[in-house]
Amino acid sequence: MTRRYWNINLEEMLEAGVHFGHGTRKWNPKMAPYISAKRKGIHITNLTRTARFLSEACDLVFDAASRGKQFLIVGTKNKAADSVARAATKARCHCVNKKWLGGMLTNWSTTETRLHKFRDLRMEQKTGRLNRLPKRDAAVVKRQLSRLQTYLGGIKYMAGLPDIVIIVDQHEEYTALRECITLGIPTICLIDTNCDPDLADISIPANDDAIASIRLILNKLVFAICEGRSSYIRNP
Repeated sequence: MTRRYWNINLEEMLEAGVHFGHGTRKWNPKMAPYISAKRKGIHITNLTRTARFLSEACDLVFDAASRGKQFLIVGTKNKAADSVARAATKARCHCVNKKWLGGMLTNWSTTETRLHKFRDLRMEQKTGRLNRLPKRDAAVVKRQLSRLQTYLGGIKYMAGLPDIVIIVDQHEEYTALRECITLGIPTICLIDTNCDPDLADISIPANDDAIASIRLILNKLVFAICEGRSSYIRNP
């Protein structure tokens, strides 16, 4: 895998608060190599290490995108949801930003059945068939469609298991991470000082509670994916 320059700026990360970790009482000792200091009861992440692993992650997604691979971005907590949706739209990736349904990947056949149902209902809505149903039946179907849109809207075009999964907040998305590990799907995980850095294929130590921090990390990865996709289009 070729190493590239991704313009990862330490000052930019400082401004986004990427270096702020959790309180010193709430930490995972495995994160010790990624922590540079303690300040007012808070661990401070070593941004040099963050830059290194973020650069490695960018190289990985660029290489994968240049070979036409598919990505899934997962981040369901309120502070991550909007950034995850924007990142997925910009990079033309799939995403889950509301709730991870257990077995979404490990029980793919069930997920696929739900996706087919979702697509069928959307088609019925577009063609106006729902309007011809009795009011009560139409209301039931619309509620079902709304629920499917909430939980599966970000993966409605996913035809199979993703090649790489990007996860925001290891603790919050632990079920998703375990499913990826079970299936052998490579993962890139944004991890705070209370996480286990050994679980993901590439762990990026960073503040997973600040919107600016999450957005900065995702923007770098999205840029690398878009660059990789451009390379794939030019050299299919």
